[in-house]
Amino acid sequence: MPLLPELLHSAAALTATIGLLYGSLLSIVALASVLARTPERRRDARSTLRILVRGRRSG
Repeated sequence: MPLLPELLHSAAALTATIGLLYGSLLSIVALASVLARTPERRRDARSTLRILVRGRRSG
């Protein structure tokens, strides 16, 4: 049983890291959807953001 607390700690750290990376990715795509120079790039970034957010809600 002494392995269980270490395993839980590792799982929590991994979950936090993945959440932070996902949030960073969403922030970058959101910025790209606002700051892109051409309308096509803004549209692509908004589409990507929509896909990422929609995938997050269904999972």
